[in-house]
Amino acid sequence: MLTLVNGLSMPSVGLGTWQHRDPVVLKQVVLRALDAGYRLIDTASAYRNEAVIGDALATAFNDKERMLRREDVWITSKLAPKQQGYDGATAAVLESLKSLKVDYIDLYLIHWPGASGKALDSPEHRVLREGSWKALEVLYRQKKVRAIGVSNYTQRHLEEMREYAEIRPMVNQCEFHPLAQQPDLLQYCRENGIVFTAYASLGEAALLADDTDVEQLKVICNRRPDLTRAQILLLWGLQHGAAVIPKATSDSHLRENFAAADHRLSADEMAILDDIGNRPEKRFCWNAANVA
Repeated sequence: MLTLVNGLSMPSVGLGTWQHRDPVVLKQVVLRALDAGYRLIDTASAYRNEAVIGDALATAFNDKERMLRREDVWITSKLAPKQQGYDGATAAVLESLKSLKVDYIDLYLIHWPGASGKALDSPEHRVLREGSWKALEVLYRQKKVRAIGVSNYTQRHLEEMREYAEIRPMVNQCEFHPLAQQPDLLQYCRENGIVFTAYASLGEAALLADDTDVEQLKVICNRRPDLTRAQILLLWGLQHGAAVIPKATSDSHLRENFAAADHRLSADEMAILDDIGNRPEKRFCWNAANVA
């Protein structure tokens, strides 16, 4: 568990649901994840799957054999770029609450520092994301959301928030794996009480390929036959103090990912993986560096 600045405890391993669109498959994945011990489900307005996740959670909460209560499961959702702005963010959270069939969302993030349909250098990005944050502060005080934060924010975007945020962001969710280590951003978040959540921990599966040219990863895989490659990558993120939200569909991968936290990499093994950061950075997802 990771402790947010407001005292809430957030699970350090969760289920990511990006690109999960098939309603039948996703509902079963969520239920199997809960049965495997997951207590954090990560979604977003842009994923277009909140309603299915809401159905799965309602099924779980109403199943007496599972003995799960709403307060046992941490739900994270996010504001889409097209919803930026005070009014848009307010409406988005209320719509997410309805889709997820819950009275509150544990953590709500601004998914991206930019707004849809604007040039990267447009000053409107700042105006709109400031409005979004002001709306989240109101919803936080109304207890519609228990924690608020951001996603894909650079250090510059976070520093800017000092000028307008009455409540500082509690979480920053970003791409984070050995090929995209962002050490300065990670350190900034640590120093400012912002919990870091890693997405794309497995490099969108590219780092799981047997033919990967990342030699340091191969070294650790050979040294630790007790761990899968996915577990090694997840442990690297966890031991850097980040929460991880890997995607999976099969029971074996769900359990494998969740069990990663039961293991430990040595300081030497972590150092070998950290050395991958000397290669040119490679990202598989969004990069907000050029968003004004």
